[in-house]
Amino acid sequence: MNVIVNGVRAIVFGFHKQVFLLHPKVLIFVLLDLPSLLFFSTYSLLALFWAEIYHQARSLPTDKLRISYAAINGVIYVIQVCIWLYLWIDDNSVVEFIGKVFIAAVSFIAALGFLLYGGRLFFMLKRFPIESKGRRKKLNEVGSVTAICFTCFLIRCSVVVLSAFDSDASLDVLDHPVLNLIYYMVF
Repeated sequence: MNVIVNGVRAIVFGFHKQVFLLHPKVLIFVLLDLPSLLFFSTYSLLALFWAEIYHQARSLPTDKLRISYAAINGVIYVIQVCIWLYLWIDDNSVVEFIGKVFIAAVSFIAALGFLLYGGRLFFMLKRFPIESKGRRKKLNEVGSVTAICFTCFLIRCSVVVLSAFDSDASLDVLDHPVLNLIYYMVF
């Protein structure tokens, strides 16, 4: 899935000026927002994996976790498609604002998922005696990935909200494709 996300983003960066000339304008939003949604789905799958490990270790039922994952992702994609359809029918700045806030909310949900299940798994693994190098390595891996993903999704949420409220702080500026590249590489 990350290959698809990176491929779409590479196309957007490669044809940066032509992307902003597309009509109807909704195609611009699809090209800019779809990679974020796919990125969310990819990383929420990792949070699902950690949730399943945590639930199995605690002898909790895991049968509803995958259903919840599919339902949450389905609802997010349906809402985003509705936003795109509305923008296609009526290009409206209020709906553009709602779309940006929605993408920020999706990033915030991902950050919370990492904090919740990554943190739970980290502290559960920390309680186990670490006698082998492999367990210590896994503990460090879970802790590092949790911290990095939580931080990145939270910063992305903050930056998208800032761009929604301040037009001068737009993330997708035609004059600065290098800044866009740096933003997407860092976050």
